[in-house]
Amino acid sequence: MSIEKLEGYKVVKVVKDSAVKAVDEPTFAKVVNSDFKNGTIEVKVLSRLLKNAPEYSRGFIGLAFRISNDNSKYESIYLRPTNGRAQDQIRRNHSVQYYSYPDYKFDRLRKENPEAYESYADMDLNKWIKMKIIVNGTKARLYLNDNEQPSLIVNDLKLGPNASGAIGLFVDIGTEGFFRDLVISTQD
Repeated sequence: MSIEKLEGYKVVKVVKDSAVKAVDEPTFAKVVNSDFKNGTIEVKVLSRLLKNAPEYSRGFIGLAFRISNDNSKYESIYLRPTNGRAQDQIRRNHSVQYYSYPDYKFDRLRKENPEAYESYADMDLNKWIKMKIIVNGTKARLYLNDNEQPSLIVNDLKLGPNASGAIGLFVDIGTEGFFRDLVISTQD
């Protein structure tokens, strides 16, 4: 990660370590001194594909939360911006994703509970997208771009109601991610 200027904004840039080949791994930059159980996380994100990104890259960008001290467990909600305007409806339906590390990665959730942890939302690469995640116990709601209705509803966060930990700025395969205007409000 690095601090840079982009479009006149001071931003945090996060790029996935190319040594990590698996998906839905702890590829985030932890927010120093963050401790989050319940509350609201807001951030503006912008993603780009790296020049050497594999074909299946989608501009994966989002937030990890309730990260354990050793990074062995966390929850995450992320976006796939290239899917938001794809001409394939199935890809569109996979624009937004929830997963829980290590036991409930996207592929397991998709196989065992199709459509339950993914949703469509309009978005695109190289555009700022405002994410707002509200977490309370085992429930999470993702709101995009100040929409009144959530783009994703999760009623059974896999780490349970008592999980807590750090917040992370998440990217995955082939992504150069930019984050700004991070606001964390806790309710504990």
